[in-house]
Amino acid sequence: MSKEAVDKQPGHQQKHWQQEHRQAGYTKHFKLIDSNILHVSIEARQNITLEWMDVDLFETVLDQTGLINKPFHCIWDFTHISEISYHYKKDITKLLYNRNPQFRLIVFYNMQPTARVIVESFAAVVPENIRVIMTDTYREGYDAILDYEKGELPEPPAETSDEVMKRNFLAYLARMSWFDMFDEHINVPSFDDKYYSFFKAIEAMQADLREKEKEKAMELEQLKHDYEQKITESVIKLNAQIELNKKQAREHEKEMAELKSRIANQDMELTRVSTAIAEKTTALRNLLDQIYALDIDQDQKRQMTDSCLSLIETETIEKRLNIELTESDSVFLSKLQKKHPNLNQRELRISLLVKLNYDTREIARSVGISTRGMESIRYRMHKKLGLGKHQSIKTYLSDLAATF
Repeated sequence: MSKEAVDKQPGHQQKHWQQEHRQAGYTKHFKLIDSNILHVSIEARQNITLEWMDVDLFETVLDQTGLINKPFHCIWDFTHISEISYHYKKDITKLLYNRNPQFRLIVFYNMQPTARVIVESFAAVVPENIRVIMTDTYREGYDAILDYEKGELPEPPAETSDEVMKRNFLAYLARMSWFDMFDEHINVPSFDDKYYSFFKAIEAMQADLREKEKEKAMELEQLKHDYEQKITESVIKLNAQIELNKKQAREHEKEMAELKSRIANQDMELTRVSTAIAEKTTALRNLLDQIYALDIDQDQKRQMTDSCLSLIETETIEKRLNIELTESDSVFLSKLQKKHPNLNQRELRISLLVKLNYDTREIARSVGISTRGMESIRYRMHKKLGLGKHQSIKTYLSDLAATF
């Protein structure tokens, strides 16, 4: 029967009683016929494989029709159904044996040969209170439900021995495939029975599946063990890294405290030196004024005034150096001393002056040596710093300062 013909049957249908399976190429429709018959059909352009059971939609329909916990019948149009997916089969078993809807008669019509054996397997494993039949048309199925309601649906004819064997065979396969039942006892017929090899094959398959399940369980256990071991190792490494980070943080805090203490002491020394330089510069300027006032030989006076001016310039450079000594300069000196402990105090001072862009003449005057003597010191420092022939002390110190 076509979908249009079914739609003409008594009953009602709500728009949201449908589920589109776009990838599989079909839409499933539910319709309530009379008061306790659910009609299920597939809208498709070609033969399809049933993909999912759509359990949520099914339960919504039962809820909105008032059929939850009430007996009802189901009539299925299999016109476009050629196959049923494994997921769908598993969903059917979960629905029947976990949620236990109150099916009474389930009718399948318009069966295709490829789907018939699946429906027969389903009929072989449904609970005893559910009856499953197959008809050629919708009208035959609908009339069978009416007869069932009146108690007039005839019992199926007694099965022949071949039919019993077929039903048992399908039931064993369905329970292994759909229910994962691998321990059920297989009633294998006698050796001379024509079905002996079929049931013996099922028994062998059942044993193989049991072994596969054991192997799977062992693999999962091994994976679990390996995963837990990796987690344990990761936690150990993480905790060790946390402790190392804490230790480094404490060392950094200690180093910062030491640097702050040194900076504070240097600030005090800077204040003292700056005051002393200011007093010395004032005294030199007073002395220079007195020399200017002396009535002595001009050449001698020039020598005396030049000496005073040179001393004043030296004090001015010294004062500027002390004023420019910042926290970063102190950090630089501390790091330089750790990296090159073979440098003496004068060489550390010269290194700072080089970094601060003082020229050779100013540095020589600041440390109280000649320009030539300064060149000798720079030559020795070049070796102590481990620099190559064409490497510059100033470039090396600037790069070192930039890394802090």
